[in-house]
Amino acid sequence: MPTLDTHLDALVGSAGLRASVAETLRSHHDAAREKVAAKLANGLPGVEVARLYAAAADEMLTALWRFTTQTLYPAPNPTEAEKLALIAVGGYGRGVLAPFSDLDIVFLRPWKTTARTETVAEFMLYVLWDLGLKVGSSARSVEEALGLARSDMTIRTALLEARPIAGDAGLTLDFLTRFHALVAGADPRAFIAAKMEERDTRHARTGAVRYRVEPNIKDGKGGLRDLNTLFWIARSLAPDSPLGARVLDELLTARERRAFEEAFDFLWRVRCHLHLAAGRAEEKLTFDLQPEVARRMGWRGRGDEPAVERFMRRYFIVARDVGALTRAMSATLEARQQKKTLSLSRLIPGRKRNLGVEGLVEDGGRLSVTGPEVFVEDPVKLLTLFVCADQHDLDVHPHAFSAVTRSLSLVTPRLRRDPRATAALLHILAHGQRPYRVLTLMNEAGLLGRFLPEWGRIVGQTQFNMYHAYTVDEHTLQAIGIINDIGRGKLTADHPLASEVIHLIADPEALMLAMLLHDVGKGGDRGQLEDGAIAARRACERLGLEPRRIEIVVWLVRHHLALSDYAQKRDVSDPATVRAFAELVGDPERLRMLLVLTVADIRAVGPGVWNSWKGQLMRSLYGAVEALFRGEDLKTADPLAEHADLVARAHAEGAAAEARSGAVGRIEQTTEIALAARDRPGLFADLAAVLAAAGADVTGARVATAPDGTVLDVFQVQDGADQPYGHAEPRRLTSLIRALEAAARGETPVAPPPMPAASRRRAVFDVRPVVMIDNAASADATVIEVSGADRPGLLAELSRTLTDHDLSIRSAHVAGFGERAVDSFYVADGKGRKLTSDVLLDEVHRALEAVLDRTPAAPSGRAITAARASARDVSGIGVPKPVPSAPEAR
Repeated sequence: MPTLDTHLDALVGSAGLRASVAETLRSHHDAAREKVAAKLANGLPGVEVARLYAAAADEMLTALWRFTTQTLYPAPNPTEAEKLALIAVGGYGRGVLAPFSDLDIVFLRPWKTTARTETVAEFMLYVLWDLGLKVGSSARSVEEALGLARSDMTIRTALLEARPIAGDAGLTLDFLTRFHALVAGADPRAFIAAKMEERDTRHARTGAVRYRVEPNIKDGKGGLRDLNTLFWIARSLAPDSPLGARVLDELLTARERRAFEEAFDFLWRVRCHLHLAAGRAEEKLTFDLQPEVARRMGWRGRGDEPAVERFMRRYFIVARDVGALTRAMSATLEARQQKKTLSLSRLIPGRKRNLGVEGLVEDGGRLSVTGPEVFVEDPVKLLTLFVCADQHDLDVHPHAFSAVTRSLSLVTPRLRRDPRATAALLHILAHGQRPYRVLTLMNEAGLLGRFLPEWGRIVGQTQFNMYHAYTVDEHTLQAIGIINDIGRGKLTADHPLASEVIHLIADPEALMLAMLLHDVGKGGDRGQLEDGAIAARRACERLGLEPRRIEIVVWLVRHHLALSDYAQKRDVSDPATVRAFAELVGDPERLRMLLVLTVADIRAVGPGVWNSWKGQLMRSLYGAVEALFRGEDLKTADPLAEHADLVARAHAEGAAAEARSGAVGRIEQTTEIALAARDRPGLFADLAAVLAAAGADVTGARVATAPDGTVLDVFQVQDGADQPYGHAEPRRLTSLIRALEAAARGETPVAPPPMPAASRRRAVFDVRPVVMIDNAASADATVIEVSGADRPGLLAELSRTLTDHDLSIRSAHVAGFGERAVDSFYVADGKGRKLTSDVLLDEVHRALEAVLDRTPAAPSGRAITAARASARDVSGIGVPKPVPSAPEAR
């Protein structure tokens, strides 16, 4: 059978030689890569797959080198200056490649370049570019490469993993021998410091939080680069050791070495599948790719947890393990190099200071332990360590952190019931200076999940939706940090009411413990709230809390969504809403706790989720319920009175609208548009259609109607970039205001919005539609709540459907949760009464479901693996059971 070399040699003399060479190599290389991809699909370990991809590249480059240097431009007896070698560097030099990774190569020569060496390099590079490969190449003499390696740590890093591909073996050996001697003779501190600084910069660029739900698997925190950094450090300490194996074996325990290899293999499997699923060198595990990668890797759903969430949870557990490995290696390295005055993080030795707790010492400005026996003698000190770190505002020394991770077997049922351990946890939660930082360290060490098994089951847990930016545990820890900031007055401008009432809360420990446990029920069979309450009770009883405190914690966990749901999905100016919520809450202390918890919970979901609109709704409901608890008559705010000037203009002009644009900043991300006009059938639907046609994304809406028939519609809108509508183009906002006024007066016909094309990002979510109809939530209206996949124009379609059934929209409340929209309408029939006809209710139910079932056309390009979107945080509030014709879920 003809070999690849034979095929290439047969091309000599043919027209279009370079293109023919490229085509021959492409055919052979693609076939080799397809075989590797098939092995990956059949479950071959990730590192082995990466090595096979590198081997395929080696074979292709070796054939191209031979053809170029021996067939096209032969030099049977090259002079010393004409010697040339090809070496692989970087990740390719390590012998691993992802399907679409760059090929990093160096054309190595003895001295200055010659005409032949230039010609060889040029032809090879053009062929590789013709193949569509991304090549990182350089041409250097031995002295140039060594000189750069002395001064440039990035180049030194790449050359640490250099290996020969083809060419003059003596030249390559000479260079590698001299380079290894250079590295071995250099002080490693500068290199290690550069690598750690580079890691910190990379983390800041890709996201300093390890648990973002769309992680960068290569450069993100806990990704492959972090493991590579450990490789590079090991190689710098033992450049002659293959892959730094000797140093890694010295710095890590056998268990940690296994964890290192398992993490490396898992991340390589994910990366290879990710490249193949995307069809390009994609390193970010985005929502649209997660289900496909999970499917390719063989993950299956279990119970209420879909396959994609189980896969992503595994990813984040591995990312956490990578962080622990980094700390463990740092600790051992510091201990080993202490006599050489090497400190990995500080690069200076420090004095040790006793902190008043036996076994705990300050070492160079960080909290450390005298040895792991400290925890053996008293396991409570596993928690005391972190209390001490917070009290003295000290970072935890890698040596102490590693000692904790290696002592987790000491966390027994006895320790979990020890009152001293409970006191330590509650102190960190409610009285600590920086609970987010300290609890994050405890979580990454594995201690928090081991001490609180209820917490352990949500570590790394994800929710497959666009609403949550972080894993469940990271979201919770951030919420705890936000409560701490509120209590310290850091968020008074954003949350004036919460900043006031937090100091009136009698039991801050119960509040913070409820915040820690509020999401532990996610993924449970009974639903998040019920399973969360059960788990919270179990945890509190084991911690030894008094029954009264247990009840308040359990209540907060069970009802932690109530304030948000009532405020965003119900009419807070309706006395029935206020009374129902007051009855649920029961007393002012619970009301205060629930407010603070809810503010922190929403803010910690992700950037831009909280806005002043939500804050105002919650403050209005809080104020009304608080007044009711004080025994005052129930008075609710009059939205029309707040816009008296606009209403007056509407009386004179037939309709009037105005806009107030929020500043682009930490909190405000919407433009508020208010319109007053004479009410008429279909008005709200017409306004929603105008907004949709103008590309305004409605993130919130409310409707208020006066006895004289004047209606006030208030919308919160954004543009396509999730910024306040009109912020970038003020003229668009002006035109929109005019169009809304014209539509309200009936001056121009309003066409229904066309069905938009689906975005690839949203198309991956399978959002199940739900329609609920409730005749008990309001005294004079039927409440219809619909939930389904969000899309431009959905609000207009839903409101038009209600209008087509001769229903009057008394009030509308729009909430968005990522890919899911939850819209509530207070409606009445043509005579102003609730809907009582079963026939009509059934017709409306079916018609609204039909709207929700309509899906945009699938985007073109690669196939999309859709997955069920998690809706665990957007469930309906505890309203009375819907009428029989409107089941809560299909």
